[in-house]
Amino acid sequence: MDIYLIRHTTPAVAKGICYGQTDLDTTDSIYEEAAIIRRHLPSTIETVYSSPLKRCASLAAHLFPSHAIRFRDELMEIDCGRWEMRNWDELPAEELDPWMKDFVTVPIPDGESYLDLNERVSRCFNEIMTASGDRVDRSVVLVTHGGPIRSILASITGTPLIDSFKAFSLHYGCVAKISEREGILSHALLSNAIPQEKEQHKPSRFYKK
Repeated sequence: MDIYLIRHTTPAVAKGICYGQTDLDTTDSIYEEAAIIRRHLPSTIETVYSSPLKRCASLAAHLFPSHAIRFRDELMEIDCGRWEMRNWDELPAEELDPWMKDFVTVPIPDGESYLDLNERVSRCFNEIMTASGDRVDRSVVLVTHGGPIRSILASITGTPLIDSFKAFSLHYGCVAKISEREGILSHALLSNAIPQEKEQHKPSRFYKK
């Protein structure tokens, strides 16, 4: 069994804005980025799952026009609650600092923690594995977000969630492959082009100068 994890292409949002489950569209670069993604996919894809958020759904429809896309809410990005679409550098310190110290277990106000995301994504991933487990030579695709992909890779490699951002640097449009052979899971990063402009998913003061 092979499962291909695809991160959505570049979203149409300004750098420095906090977004999670906001239903953003993609930029026009989706076509160029999708062409790169397609090079790393086999022609034998049987089943396609996707986050229902537009930036994933649009990519899934573009890559797999002949497939019936199976949308799963569990594959959405982390819920950023009260921080959605606010500038990272303008978030109140009394809300931000506890989360920055322990983003794994501390939830975003009115949103989720990374552990919350991990639990729902893991349930979904295990269901997909089980549902596909009675067929031979299966190829499945999950079109999702950076958080869920890191969560899955951390789980199958035994990487602590707190270390997953350092362990798995995943850029827009990346493709990871998980292979299952006789009950053993392995992974490989097939495509992960470094963007010209670095992403920002925390206040600028937390980045090294």
